[in-house]
Amino acid sequence: APPGHTQDGGQEASFRWQCVEQPIGKLLFRRFLEGSAQFAAAGALWAEIEAFEQCEDAEREAAAKKLRSRFFTPGGSEHCGFLSAAATAPPAGEGEWVGANMAAMRLVWLTQLQ
Repeated sequence: APPGHTQDGGQEASFRWQCVEQPIGKLLFRRFLEGSAQFAAAGALWAEIEAFEQCEDAEREAAAKKLRSRFFTPGGSEHCGFLSAAATAPPAGEGEWVGANMAAMRLVWLTQLQ
C-alpha cells in the first residue's frame, strides 16, 4: 500500500502515521504537548530525544545521562512517570548501547502515547 494508506485502500489513522511521520501532524501534536501543563514534560522529552538523535557520537553518553536524570529519575526536573520501566532502564553497556537504548526508549514511549 502507498504511504498513508492501509492494505485495503483506506486512510492510515495510526498515531505513528499522523503524529510522528507526518510533519504537520508532528508539529501540531508537539505544540499540543508543550501547550498543556500536564503534558509539557512529554513535549520536552520528545524535543530532547530528537536533539539526542542528532548529537555527535562523542556527546551521546553525557546527553543520555542528562536525559535519564531529567526525565526518567523520580524527582527529576521533568520526571515522566508514565513511561514503563523498560523505556527508562539504563543501557546494558556504555558507548554504542547508549544510542540504541535511547532509540528503543523513543519507540516504547511513542507507542505508550497511542
